[in-house]
Amino acid sequence: MKTSKPSVSAQVVQHLSPGGIETLVLDLMRHSKHKTLVFSLEGTREQAMEKWPVLKPFADRLVFLNKQPGFQPRVIKALIRLFSWHKITSVHTHHIGPLLYGGLASRFCGIKSLIHTEHDAWHLADKKRRFLQKCLISCLKPSWVADAQAVAEKVSDYLKTSKVKVITNGIDIDKFVPGDRLKARRQFNLPANVSLIGCAARLEPVKGQDILIKALGCLPPCYHLAIAGDGSTKNALKHQVRQAGLGARVHFLGVVDDMPSFYQALDVFCLPSRFEGMPLSPLEAQACNIPSVITNVGGSSEVVCQQSSVLVPPEKPFCIAEAILNLSVVSYRQNPRAFVQQQGNIKDTVLAYDRLASESG
Repeated sequence: MKTSKPSVSAQVVQHLSPGGIETLVLDLMRHSKHKTLVFSLEGTREQAMEKWPVLKPFADRLVFLNKQPGFQPRVIKALIRLFSWHKITSVHTHHIGPLLYGGLASRFCGIKSLIHTEHDAWHLADKKRRFLQKCLISCLKPSWVADAQAVAEKVSDYLKTSKVKVITNGIDIDKFVPGDRLKARRQFNLPANVSLIGCAARLEPVKGQDILIKALGCLPPCYHLAIAGDGSTKNALKHQVRQAGLGARVHFLGVVDDMPSFYQALDVFCLPSRFEGMPLSPLEAQACNIPSVITNVGGSSEVVCQQSSVLVPPEKPFCIAEAILNLSVVSYRQNPRAFVQQQGNIKDTVLAYDRLASESG
């Protein structure tokens, strides 16, 4: 009797540093029924492990190609060798760089199942990127996915296509659960007797932490802000806090490995992004039963429980402050965790991708 070969999947990302795409990829690897390897175009194992210790349990399933800036054909050759060596049967790329390298390597290896996910669309505003994306999609013909309806619509507008499927992101709802607020605050050395706002995101201009700091200045002194994450704007944000006289009320925590405890410490979560795809952090916060204030950009409206959380316009600190005040005093009508259980379970995301891989393989 002929037996089928075991499936081995490859996830290809630009880098493995703390972020939404990278967290999603780890969850896809963790929950898939198939053996999965993650290929990072940039960086080395040592650099990644030092920067993001949560990678350590997956060390034997991570491959780093240490790609340098600019187009490097050697990376395609390396992926061809690696895909062949590991007998990869399905390739899933995230963003345009991984599509270029991982997509070309997969087709050279004769791998039938190639999935490409768009996690945002604003990069397609650039004409060169738009041209490259069109060429790659036309030549490689992947199963093309957007992680939110809003992203799919924007991609369709930019590239004049209707071929984009939607598979929404999910989180591990067994990991992100309600917890003891005071215990969580002690863990991070956060004050117990304040109303605590939290933000978890890379410290980059696109994430808008500067707007949230301005919003904090509009709130009473009993409101504090805890910021989880690291990035290029850290020093500028700390300078902004000092200039605004908010040093005692803003707590920079750096990269946080225990994210469930971070959310459990909060009264309100806020993501003040200027641009987004479909962010994971609002799902994580709401799964911990924390109401959220999110800027209405990208696919954010698709991850917010309308009965317990609030959407606000971007770049509007007064609107953010008002929404935070309202959530602090008004009892919400629906448990935000129930919304995530129905709309944002990683197991549903994994099933959808596994089904797509089977159909295209």
